[in-house]
Amino acid sequence: MIPGTGGNAESGGPLLLGVRHHGPGSARAVLAALDHARPSAVLVEGPPEGDALLPLAAHGRMRPPVALLAHAVDDPGRAAFWPMAEFSPEWVAIRWASSHGVPVRFVDLPAAHSLALTEPKEDGAEDGRGIDPIGVLAEAAGYDDPERWWEDVVEHRGPDGRPSDPRAPFTVLAEAMTALREAYGDGGHPQDAVREACMRLRLRAARREFGDDVAVVCGAWHVPALRTRATVAADRALLKGMPKVRAELTWVPWTHRRLARRSGYGAGIESPGWYGHLFGAPDRPVERWMTKVAGLLRDTDRTVSSADVIEAVGLAGTLAAMRGRPAVGLTEATDAVRAVMCEGSDVPLALVRDRLVVGETLGEVPETAPAVPLQRDLDRQQRTLRLRPEAGRRELELDLRKDTDAARSRLLHRLRLLGVHWGEPAAGRGSTGTFRESWRLHWEPELFVRIAEAGVWGTTVLGAATARAETDAVSAPSLAGVTALAEQCLLAGLSEALPVVMRALADRAALDADVGHLADALPALARSLRYGDVRSTDTAALGEVAVGLAERVCVGLPSACTGLDADAAVEAQRRVDGVHTAVGLLADTVGTDGPAERWAGVLRELADRDAVAGVVRGRAARLLLDGGRLGESDAARLMGLALSPGSAPADAAAWIEGFVGGATGGGLVLVHDERLLALVDAWLTGIPADTFPGVLPLLRRTFSAYEPGVRRALGELVGRGPDPGRGHDANVPAAPGFGEGRDEERADAMAPVLALLLGTGSPAEPGAGR
Repeated sequence: MIPGTGGNAESGGPLLLGVRHHGPGSARAVLAALDHARPSAVLVEGPPEGDALLPLAAHGRMRPPVALLAHAVDDPGRAAFWPMAEFSPEWVAIRWASSHGVPVRFVDLPAAHSLALTEPKEDGAEDGRGIDPIGVLAEAAGYDDPERWWEDVVEHRGPDGRPSDPRAPFTVLAEAMTALREAYGDGGHPQDAVREACMRLRLRAARREFGDDVAVVCGAWHVPALRTRATVAADRALLKGMPKVRAELTWVPWTHRRLARRSGYGAGIESPGWYGHLFGAPDRPVERWMTKVAGLLRDTDRTVSSADVIEAVGLAGTLAAMRGRPAVGLTEATDAVRAVMCEGSDVPLALVRDRLVVGETLGEVPETAPAVPLQRDLDRQQRTLRLRPEAGRRELELDLRKDTDAARSRLLHRLRLLGVHWGEPAAGRGSTGTFRESWRLHWEPELFVRIAEAGVWGTTVLGAATARAETDAVSAPSLAGVTALAEQCLLAGLSEALPVVMRALADRAALDADVGHLADALPALARSLRYGDVRSTDTAALGEVAVGLAERVCVGLPSACTGLDADAAVEAQRRVDGVHTAVGLLADTVGTDGPAERWAGVLRELADRDAVAGVVRGRAARLLLDGGRLGESDAARLMGLALSPGSAPADAAAWIEGFVGGATGGGLVLVHDERLLALVDAWLTGIPADTFPGVLPLLRRTFSAYEPGVRRALGELVGRGPDPGRGHDANVPAAPGFGEGRDEERADAMAPVLALLLGTGSPAEPGAGR
């Protein structure tokens, strides 16, 4: 035993306060013990390099949850966090010391050593091999839920149930942990021996400096080790020769969601929002909780009355009494909310769990906290653009014609290029390549590490993104990678990086003879031209490369689409779609119809060549039809050839998939063209029974992608049966439903209704609606 470390202040030894990380009951007990003992110094579990940052805990802009972030200077990706919430005992101890003018220090293994280890972890994180002390104690007490046991014995012991001596809970918990350490040794955590040796050394140093009446706030598991007999020489021997790196530390905002165990944080808790409520509620915590829940449900348009709140509070209390619990716990509160406010449904209850039980609270750190220069620049831009980080996910719509929105877009794209995925492009009112962008934003504490890693590229977001793009252009493994990078540069407004990217692009395009690679690269180039047009960027050089690439694709693609197996044919169809879209964009941006005319010839060749895979022939025919380069009679002729009795059913089904499947909206062409529908219907009914199961999966995949309305219309048309007299061609049976020409009498009957809907008033005379 270290002399004088008996765990109580009257005996002249340090006050050892063993706690559970992020436990509000422990936090309240720590506060009471410190108020009672009034120690001369407070020692808290954490990396000693963070001592210089402790004064910031008293800053007016410091709002938990926050975390100490330590990262290796030469390897920023090697990082560790020490999170603290308002209800964390460590945070309470730090704030107590600050408010009482008492020195406070961190005592644990230095971050320089912990980061040098193979697998640095968040403070308190489990490695998957050790025991859970709380779980063992709960099982010994007859509980099958460690969280419920901890709530019963610690969290729900309010002021009325607290013993007169504030140190008593820590004494009992220390005895329990001592018994566990005797039974399990290090509990499967061999690194703890080194950490605890370091704690003992720093405790001795603190006692020499401040005397014996110091308080130590640490995980309860470590208390027996701080009481054990050990010499200075033995402790120093454990630390000798440990690997070491140069580390930097700062405070960063944290979130309640990242405190939750589901996030992967090993020392996490199931319900940080609930624990925060228990710690912060001045009185009547159950009543206040039910009021919060009612407010949340009302915000989602659910009817929750004051009587419901009263009933839920009563039910929760009854459940706690029936279950023999000392107070209402989260389980009782949740059961009462489900029964009374959610009418037995778990759907609204999931919202309560997400928003309140876990919560979306995001901490705040003052600007005076140390940070890498790149982080400082990002903070400045976030303030300027009014784009502050938020813990929850949110949608952001940007209009690129507005200066602020355009600057926001450039910032988000630059961060993505740097690997800082704060925002991800999302489907919205606009689409990529237009004047609108949709983003889904979600800030996570780990992004601070990504920013530290990206700091090797520069001190500003613009400079770092430019340097990263130039380096990636030279090292990109494929032509498609370079074209994607060119696209990113235009989106991010990296004009200084474009010359380097363009040189790499031209070099790769000239040397790459694989038509598949060329076809994969062309869509990104074409989109880049559109982006440049939207952002008023000079893309003349890019246009020249894109046109040349399109010419080479047109030359080589027909041969590349022959003799393919089923998987390769689907890939070829995807490339045909991509090139077709790209050529259309080129015609709009480059101002020449040359690529479009050449591509039309390629599609005609693909549609007519028997050696080309069926899915590619069908898609080529459909693209020609949609572009007005193939008449309806020619389309019917090609379909008739593809579906003739001489064609193998599998090949015919593939042609159908290419023509009416996928993203072409093919179902509508069958609804509006009776001849094509009749051809498909006749082919389907003529497939031999023994071969039909082989083509059924392909057909199911094709037709199941249609909108419900399209499927319903097709079913009705086929159900009416053929009517040769209504078709355009007497030789081809046609499904009824769409007559030739217009029925002017019926059109006139609809005109008044349409006029009212459009707000133009009723037409003056028949025929006005034609």
